[in-house]
Formats: sequence, structure tokens, C-alpha cells
Amino acid sequence: MKVEHILQAKGADVFAVSEDDEIAAAVNLLNEKNIGAVVVRDSGEGVVGILSERDVVRELGRKGPDALSMRVRECMTPDPFTCSRETTVDDLMAQMTEKRVRHLPVTEEGKIVGVISIGDVVKRKIEQAEREARALKDYIAS
Repeated sequence: MKVEHILQAKGADVFAVSEDDEIAAAVNLLNEKNIGAVVVRDSGEGVVGILSERDVVRELGRKGPDALSMRVRECMTPDPFTCSRETTVDDLMAQMTEKRVRHLPVTEEGKIVGVISIGDVVKRKIEQAEREARALKDYIAS
């Protein structure tokens, strides 16, 4: 299974902010969309960073409520790891584990086309395991 299959199933919505936005605006978007990270875009469709809940909590711990008035560029993880539509789910899991990240932007020719979270990957792996178990059960029963 590839990233493309996950995007087809979950959709390719990308929630993004600008690096000039305040952290408070990004937090509102995270809350409104019930997501764990937002992509930080440049003026086009390119990815310059990612801002995760973890990044925000880290700054809140350092600066308290003043962190919410900071600019996204001061808190984001710049130049995030990315994957392509052709990346396999196994490679994606390995990359997320090795790099210790929970969200990966999906890019194509330098442009963002989706975001994959660790939850998306786990959900698909569970579905795959259940399909395989049903197939084995049906095979044994026949």
C-alpha cells in the first residue's frame, strides 16, 4: 500500500498557515479542525515548515501565554521531512519512527498535495491486517 491510497481514502485536505501568522491563529485552526499539526506554506504551494501541537506546547512551557503572540516562524519545525504519493506505508512508518515525527507533508514537484499522520498509517495497517485475517479465515473455512 502506498501514500496515494491513504490520500484517496482520507482526502487530501491540507490545513496551512503562513509563517507570519500568530501562534494563536494556528492553535485556533488546530482546534477547529481537530488536527495535530498544520503545514506552514510559503507564498505559493511550497512547504517551509510544520507546526505541531508538540511545538506549541514546548513554547508555552518556555514562555507561558506570551507564546501565543509569537509568529509561527519562531515556533515551527523548519524544512520538515516529506514523502511522496509513491512512498510505501512500510517506508512511511519507518521514516516516522526513525525521525520521531507524527505528521508528514506529501509533496509532488515541490508542492503540497496532502498530509499523512501516524493515525492515518495505523488505521490503514489495522484495516490491512483485518482483511488478511478474514482472507485466511475464509481460506481455512473453504
